[in-house]
Amino acid sequence: MDQILHLPRPDLAGLQGKLERFQPYVDRVRTKTKQMQRWLDTATAGERRLISPLNFFAAAAVIGLAAIVSTVYTPAYVVSQNGVVLGTVSDPQVFEDVIDRVEARATEILGYEYTLEGTPSYDFALTEPDNITPAAQFETYLFDQIGEVMKNYTLTVNGQFIGAAQDRAVLDGVLEQIKAPYVNENTVESSFVGEVSITHEYTPSDVNQDAEAMLTALTANTNGQTVYEVQKGDTFMQIAYDNDMSLEELEALNPDVDINKIYIGQLINVKEEIPFLSVKTVDNVTYTEEIACPVVEVEDDSMYQGESRVVDAGVPGEQVVNANVSYLNGVEQERTVLSTQVTREATNKVVAVGTKVRPSWYPTGTYIWPLYGNITSYFGYRSVFGSYSYHDALDIAASYGTTIKASDGGTVVWAGTGTGGYWSYGKYVVIDHGNGVRTLYAHCSSLLVSAGDHVYQGQAIAKVGMTGRTTGPHCHFEMQINGTPVNPLSYLG
Repeated sequence: MDQILHLPRPDLAGLQGKLERFQPYVDRVRTKTKQMQRWLDTATAGERRLISPLNFFAAAAVIGLAAIVSTVYTPAYVVSQNGVVLGTVSDPQVFEDVIDRVEARATEILGYEYTLEGTPSYDFALTEPDNITPAAQFETYLFDQIGEVMKNYTLTVNGQFIGAAQDRAVLDGVLEQIKAPYVNENTVESSFVGEVSITHEYTPSDVNQDAEAMLTALTANTNGQTVYEVQKGDTFMQIAYDNDMSLEELEALNPDVDINKIYIGQLINVKEEIPFLSVKTVDNVTYTEEIACPVVEVEDDSMYQGESRVVDAGVPGEQVVNANVSYLNGVEQERTVLSTQVTREATNKVVAVGTKVRPSWYPTGTYIWPLYGNITSYFGYRSVFGSYSYHDALDIAASYGTTIKASDGGTVVWAGTGTGGYWSYGKYVVIDHGNGVRTLYAHCSSLLVSAGDHVYQGQAIAKVGMTGRTTGPHCHFEMQINGTPVNPLSYLG
């Protein structure tokens, strides 16, 4: 028996009427079945009444036919478009809904209103329920007829479309090229930071399928930020310069930071350039590591307290370490030691420490403010007399004649009036604190020490004045390490 029983093709405007015309066929089958049932009941009602075998089988045939029609077949519509039979639906509205969905999706993909060409037709028929066509099959067919869209593998990163390709291997190859610079023979894990997705879907036919363009987009740098811990001698401007930033950019990332009063250990936000798609890897490495020598101290009364010298440097030990090292774009983030094996023990490092009482003038290694007042000019660039220049000290304003104190103990190496390139300092004092550290106190009205004097921390060494090049009474306080000026605010306690 045919899977689809076709009835005369109805007029599209009268599909409902044709369905009603089909109803009498079904009703007659049901009526005939009931009549046969009553006839059989009557024929077998008396003990001696018999039914003819021929009549019995005829009745059974009618009942069987009715059962087949009512249980095997269901009303349906054969869908055709542009002369092509597409399948069957239980109701024309099913296919109309498919058309709406396809047009809506095509409009979304293409970015403009899209309408499918052609008008569908529906032929009424009987078919087995299993022959009803799935809606998805219609959608696939209709999409395939749209020249402006095509099925592609698409690559997105964090929801942003990157590109597409008909062959997924092209997209996989682009991703592998991004990972390649960070993967080596020790790499045990590699992954992307963010959501990377490859899906098979419809896209505009002219979508980007240039693998090189996709690679360029994914490796392009974007501006992020990280933190930097202020070190001894740092200035806000130097931090900006070291991170390829302008002073304004660094200030914008740190609105709550006083750029003239940063301190050691302070965390500063700085700009960091990172690729659009970052790669995280884990390498398992085995390496040899030095074991530091244990330190043993011995007293030495020939040295001052706080001084020390190495008597025996000892011999460092050695161990073999196995560790997992995590990287982000090739920069180490974390190191997890899995095992260690000592191959050579370390010997003791012997250090002599001084016990002799320190003289009062001996440097402490800490620095106090030479006087208290308003800071009128900070370390770094400034505008003076209409010109922009670099200022390598702090200008601390105070009343004329205010006492200036030694920031730390040491030896006076200069006390006099500046000459040559130092004429602008007027009267000034320089103290050597050892270990390459010197402090300078300029524009003094009078000097209270001489070259060669030993001074202790807090000792009066000069008076505030206006000698040299100055616009008012203040102390120009400068700190140098190995001859290079540094920001005093990074060292003052």
